[in-house]
Amino acid sequence: MSRRLLVLGWHNIDPTPYAPADPETGRRGFERQLALLDRLATVVPLSDAVDILAAGGSLPPRSVALTFDDGYADWLDAAVPALDRHGVHGTFFLVSDILSREVGAWWEDLAAAFDRAEVAHLEWAGRTHDLSTPQARHATQEALKSELKLVDRATRVAAVDAIAARIAPSAPAASPSLFLDWDGARALAATGHGVGSHTVTHPILAREEPDTQLAELTDSRRALEDGLGQTVDLLAYPNGNKGDYDERTMDFAERAGYRAAITTRAGLASPDASPFAMRRILVTPHTDLGELMGKVGRKSTKLAGAVVRRGVGLATTVADRCAPRT
Repeated sequence: MSRRLLVLGWHNIDPTPYAPADPETGRRGFERQLALLDRLATVVPLSDAVDILAAGGSLPPRSVALTFDDGYADWLDAAVPALDRHGVHGTFFLVSDILSREVGAWWEDLAAAFDRAEVAHLEWAGRTHDLSTPQARHATQEALKSELKLVDRATRVAAVDAIAARIAPSAPAASPSLFLDWDGARALAATGHGVGSHTVTHPILAREEPDTQLAELTDSRRALEDGLGQTVDLLAYPNGNKGDYDERTMDFAERAGYRAAITTRAGLASPDASPFAMRRILVTPHTDLGELMGKVGRKSTKLAGAVVRRGVGLATTVADRCAPRT
C-alpha cells in the first residue's frame, strides 16, 4: 500500500490552435496511454484519494488519478468514451465563464492570431518581433505568452486583443466551439466522472488582488454547483506553477469551501503537504507514459523530465513548461 499519489493532468485531446497535431493522433495516443495505465497502475478517483490521504489511510500501490483542465469540448466525445472503455475515472476542471461564453480562452486566441498572421513583423512593448516564418511566429508567440502570464487578467486579455488586431486584423479568434457550454458541462456531469472548479475566468490567481482571488474561487464554485446540481469542492489553480498561487490563495481556497486544490508543480501528492498544494504532472496525449511511470517507480529525482510540452512535442521539464491555465 502507499500514501503517495501520482496525479496526471491533460488539457485537450484533439488538436487546437494552441496545441496543433495531426488529426486523430491525440485520440490514438490517449487510448495507448490508458491501455498502459491498465497494466502499470491503479487508477483511483481524485476525490476518493483526497479523502483517503486526509484520513491517514493508504492507497493501492502505484495509484494514479486522472485530471483534465479548461473545459475542452472533445472531453465528451474523446476523453470520456476512452475512460469508460477502460473502466477508469477522470476529474474535469471547468471555467464557469467559459461555459457561459462570457470569456474566451486567451491562450487559444493568441495562438489563433499567430496561426493567421498577415504581417511579417510585430512591434510590441518597444521591440520588433519577426513573424516571417512559422518558426519565428511560434518563438514570438511563446515569448509573449510567458510575458503575459506576469500581469493581471484584464491587462493580459487587452494585450491579446491588441496583438491579434495588429498581426491578424481579418482573422477570427479561436472558435468558442473548442470548449463546452453549460449543456455540455451538464452532459459531462451526467457521465458520473468528477467535476471541479478552475475558477470563473481563468486568471493566474497570485497576479490578482485579494478580493478578486476570493471572488474567482467562491463564485466559480457557486456557479458550477447551481448549474450542475452537484457538490463541487475540488479546485485546480489556473496555470498552477510556482508563483501562480501563494499562501493567501490557498487560504482563500479553503475559505471558499474546497477540500483540496491541485497545482502543476511536478511531484507526487502526499499527506505530508497541504491538500491545497497537491502536486501534479502535466502530460499530453503524446507523452510517453511508460517512461514517466518508470521514473515514478524508481523514485527518480528527474521525474518531470518525461513530460512533453503540450502540443509541441519537445521534451521539457514541468518546471520549465509555461502552460497557460490548468
